[in-house]
Order: sequence, then structure tokens, then C-alpha cells
Amino acid sequence: METNDVTLQALAAEVGGKLKAAGLMLATAESCTGGWIAKVMTDTAGSSAWFERGSVTYSNESKAAMLGVRARTLEQFGAVSEAVVREMAEGAASWSQARVSVAVSGIAGPDGGSPEKPVGTVWIAWRWADGRVTAAGHLFKGDRDSVRFQAVLTALEGLRDGL
Repeated sequence: METNDVTLQALAAEVGGKLKAAGLMLATAESCTGGWIAKVMTDTAGSSAWFERGSVTYSNESKAAMLGVRARTLEQFGAVSEAVVREMAEGAASWSQARVSVAVSGIAGPDGGSPEKPVGTVWIAWRWADGRVTAAGHLFKGDRDSVRFQAVLTALEGLRDGL
């Protein structure tokens, strides 16, 4: 097992412990990470006590159909934006039994970037049990796998620190 895998698994176990102690369930809504957050969370034994569901919504159509992201939001801001990940996080929580959710959308590369949104641009939103939604934008460096890993790590760190 690689160091990166150990780091993610340790974080997932810590997040899971906090969720379980608080009696909360988690839902994920992922685009550029392709289900990696859900995979890491469910790699942890006993995760059924605190992991409710995960959605991989790679296309704009799936973001709208599965999470309720508004077409207007997608058109106005683009899939990789604070507004969209906030709606993704809200949708993941409201369309599940989870009260906590995390949503990720980004440009992992090597193609797809623009001057306004270069490769490595990733937005992450967290929806908390009290209904608040927080979001943060990042510009990660490295190749596709590195950008995706950093997004998963940052999403898990945000959950850990916010719970």
C-alpha cells in the first residue's frame, strides 16, 4: 500500500469516527474525483454506520438530474464553480438520509483548462448537519492523478476539521 493510500484511509477512518460519534450520515457528490471519496470512505470497516450514499455526477446533465443543480447555475458559472458545488452539496444531502455531505468539481487535466479556470482548479463544498454550506476553491499542481488526490485529501480534511 502506498503512503497516499494510508493517508487517505487514516483520514477516512477519523472522519467516520466523528460521524458515528455524532450520529450522522455522509453523502458524497463527486465530479472530477470520480467516486474516489466514496471509495476511500467505504474502504473503512463499519462504514455502513455513517456512509449513506455517493453520486458520481460527471456531466452537467447528471448534476441537474441527480442533485438538482439548476441549469441556470451551470450556464452562468460553469460546472467548476463555487455556486455549482454548493448546489451539489445541498442536493446530495437533501436527496438522501445524510445530514452531512461533500461535493467536488474540478479540472484535473491534462486538457480542459482555460485562462480563467486552469487545469488544477477544484471547488469543494461541505454541507453541515446544521444546514450551513461552506466552500473553498483551490488550484492544485501536478498531473491528473495528483490533482485528484489533492482534491480527495482536501475534501476529507475539510470534513475532519468541520465535524
